[in-house]
Amino acid sequence: MKTRNKVEQSKLRLTLIAIACMFVFLVVMFSLKSYPYFIERYYSNGVYILIRKGFQFLFNYVPFSVGDVLYIIIIILLVTGLFQLVRLLIRKQLADAGFLFLRFILKLEIAIAAFYILWALNYFRQPAIERLELQDYAYDVTQLVTVTSMLIDSANVSRLSLRSRDFNPSHQEILDPAIQAVSRLSFFDPSLIAIKPMAKKSLLSPLLNYIGTAGYYNPYTGEAQFNSLMPVFTQSFVACHEMAHQMGFGAEDEANFAGFIAGKSSDNKLLKYSAYYLAAQEFMNEVWRTDSTAFRQMKERISPAVIKDLETERQYWTKYQGGAARLSSILYDNYLKANKQPGGLKTYNRMIKLSMAYYRKKGLLRRASSQGQ
Repeated sequence: MKTRNKVEQSKLRLTLIAIACMFVFLVVMFSLKSYPYFIERYYSNGVYILIRKGFQFLFNYVPFSVGDVLYIIIIILLVTGLFQLVRLLIRKQLADAGFLFLRFILKLEIAIAAFYILWALNYFRQPAIERLELQDYAYDVTQLVTVTSMLIDSANVSRLSLRSRDFNPSHQEILDPAIQAVSRLSFFDPSLIAIKPMAKKSLLSPLLNYIGTAGYYNPYTGEAQFNSLMPVFTQSFVACHEMAHQMGFGAEDEANFAGFIAGKSSDNKLLKYSAYYLAAQEFMNEVWRTDSTAFRQMKERISPAVIKDLETERQYWTKYQGGAARLSSILYDNYLKANKQPGGLKTYNRMIKLSMAYYRKKGLLRRASSQGQ
């Protein structure tokens, strides 16, 4: 009995030491938030490139989402562990229950550390507006309305080019143009040369509906997933957005921006429309917050076909609204705030700033203004 007690005490002591060491490691790792240039040079353009290549070698050619399977297994283990903990508490085996809980804490710390090491340190890298050499500047309402008008017109034109058969593509017909578009982002960000992006339809798409999620990136397998059940005209852009995360764009606004640049530059009609459709919505939301009169004028500019798609998408997501969606929004909002994105879910709308800087750098904003658009 004494020998067993000594073994158990030794296991407890080692577990507590491991928990303390992992806590210190996490504190040190989170302190890297203050060193974006260090992260940019040694992680995003160093360690992460090797990690990404390893994931691509292992999983790019697997026809299903390994990450989805991993998450299903984790959920099963968590539920099993919870039942085991409750059983121990009911039996008043408090020592065993406490040790089980401590092991869970240690595993959680390891999972968090792996999350950041395998991908999430990209949240702390140099901002895209700097590394892409886009000038950060304040824009006025006139410039915002000018670009919004351009995007609405582009969405209208690209929607007009689509035929009914374009809205019934196969999975590969959605995926291939998105992969090609993200692959070409090296013209925009030279660090992306020789990258092989890949996206997969999520096996968990029905669940994603109920938590209001269009797609996600799995840092533990390096896979980009998109919800294959949502309206087809949104899937192409979401695939680009998630592959942008795969390429190292951590922040949501940066992934949105990269996905937009990739999509609008594509020759694929559906992907081009998907990109302009998203961007027009983002800019219209910003116009609404800035100038309600201009918003009403811009709304009249949207074609009936695009309006119909907006209503289709609204009705689709309305079917799944509920407690789970609201809870996931709250959790994800706080998750973003904890990862150098203080605006939370509002961070998605910060692609406006990047897009305005992009149009200004390309001279498109000045030309559009001079033409009175």
